[in-house]
Amino acid sequence: MSLEALIFDVDGTLADTEETHRQAFNYTFLRFDLKWEWTKPLYRELLKISGGKERINHYIGTLAVPLAERARLCQLVPSIHREKTALYTQLIADGRCPLRPGVARLLAEAQEAGVWLAVASTTTAANVDALLTRHLGRGSLRQFHTIACGDLVEQKKPAPDIYERALSTLGLPADQCVAFEDSRNGLYAAKAAGLFTVVTTSQWTEGDDFTDADLQLSYLGDADHPLPPAQAARVGGPWLGFCELRSLHEKATRDSSSEAAAL
Repeated sequence: MSLEALIFDVDGTLADTEETHRQAFNYTFLRFDLKWEWTKPLYRELLKISGGKERINHYIGTLAVPLAERARLCQLVPSIHREKTALYTQLIADGRCPLRPGVARLLAEAQEAGVWLAVASTTTAANVDALLTRHLGRGSLRQFHTIACGDLVEQKKPAPDIYERALSTLGLPADQCVAFEDSRNGLYAAKAAGLFTVVTTSQWTEGDDFTDADLQLSYLGDADHPLPPAQAARVGGPWLGFCELRSLHEKATRDSSSEAAAL
């Protein structure tokens, strides 16, 4: 099957935004007079929970507080998350999070090849808009055929819902698309939707088990940030170009079809 669309996760995949999210959470907790601090080790664990509101609710569930106080804190979650999102978008607008190496290059190559771009993320539409506008310019959202965000589906990653919604909007079968992720939850979601999946690990996910990924890289790479030699050999060049990606996808599709025919 031909490659017709690239579907990208956002946080940790397009840009290493998680540290900015962590800072925005901590600033917001202060504004709400909450004596919470999400340290880096704690936040790495909390990232196993997809979605900001879900992450806060999970954290509240770990606190040794009376039931009445737990209920009060849970009622605050929507307001906390709304304030945090506003602060995060301000930080992104200030240029806190550049795109990861090779992202802008691959987006441009895919567009030149006539391939659709899409987003499938558990983050909010406002966060996606802030990041893409800051680094790709105003109107950049129009470069993407569909943007599927977490609030549009009932279950967030690792459930495949967000990818299934993106595929439905694209009107394409999974075997004509490639997903890009950085986390185990994202990988599980993409594979459950039947997608060829490229994982580019981040500081928050390096060392995690990505055995099921079709391709695992440190980043996509570009002229200023070539891939490590072993990874470059795997993709056939110093970075993952669109032509190389299409070849890898086509080979995987052929192999999968051959295996199915042999059953």
